[in-house]
Amino acid sequence: MKALITGITGQDGSYLAEMLLKKGYEVHGLIRRSSQFNTARIEHLYEENPKAGEGLHLHYADLTDGSRLVTLIGQLQPDEIYNLAAQSHVRVSFDEPEFTGDTTGLGVTRLLEAVRITEIPTRFYQASSSEMFGATHPPQSESSTFYPRSPYGVAKVYGYWMTKNYREAYNIHAVNGILFNHESPRRGETFVTRKISRAVARISLGLQSELVLGNIDAVRDWGYAPEYVEAMWKMLQLEHADDFVIATGTSFSVRDFLDAAFKSTSLNWRDYVKYDERYTRPTEVDSLIGDPSKAKEMLGWKASTSPSELAQIMVEGDLKLLYDKTLKVPDAFSHSWSAN
Repeated sequence: MKALITGITGQDGSYLAEMLLKKGYEVHGLIRRSSQFNTARIEHLYEENPKAGEGLHLHYADLTDGSRLVTLIGQLQPDEIYNLAAQSHVRVSFDEPEFTGDTTGLGVTRLLEAVRITEIPTRFYQASSSEMFGATHPPQSESSTFYPRSPYGVAKVYGYWMTKNYREAYNIHAVNGILFNHESPRRGETFVTRKISRAVARISLGLQSELVLGNIDAVRDWGYAPEYVEAMWKMLQLEHADDFVIATGTSFSVRDFLDAAFKSTSLNWRDYVKYDERYTRPTEVDSLIGDPSKAKEMLGWKASTSPSELAQIMVEGDLKLLYDKTLKVPDAFSHSWSAN
């Protein structure tokens, strides 16, 4: 089997590539040209596949370049395409709404058009988002109304409907994975969960004195990213394409995440956290809680890591990163990281 992953250098892309390589796939990933190295999350995969041309292959391409996508997909003829690339930071999307729409929204159309034009019999996965629900009252399921509250959420709604449209108009095997928040030690440092876990690690070692955040009352449904990429793969194995909510079904606020993260190092978050309105969104999303019943029934998938366990895993991951730079890693901080 041959898979093409956009966004392979991101959190989800790296875990997905790792999983598919273990399943014996030939994995191809799209990366954007940069003057700096941006492949840190997948460097270990090259170390595990040292022979040139074995297992993992990277190609320069961008979701804003439709002709390049047509050429590359036509050459590669992948059995499966996973579209994980996007401008994915919700707060940033308010500052860059046009760029977000071009990549996160129109990028989906360019990929689907490439599949239609090349007429390859591939299966297509679109990374949809719980942010599409926005102000819709929880719990949110596949039948819930979309009410996005950010340019990112709006762009994801566009990508969702384009995926369904190409499935129905051109008989492309295309699915939407409506993933609720999912995190890991590989999450980018500007996202709130990683910002918290990194700060907790640094504060516990005396390297940082405070953590500045925006709205800590927002409620989210947080899961563990390696489990969620398994659900992506399971969706494309079904005989008939369909759309699925992937979530834990639990309610956990940013405040709760702070409490769990700081408790893992025996600290009280109230002693270190400060509020700054600059980190709030122009339009907030109060509560996103997914109903994963359909995924459990049709995919046999269920989340196994709780939000509090996730917070501990992420803090331990950041502690290990800091200790790797300065000290020998204590055994107490090694067990969760080795599972990643």
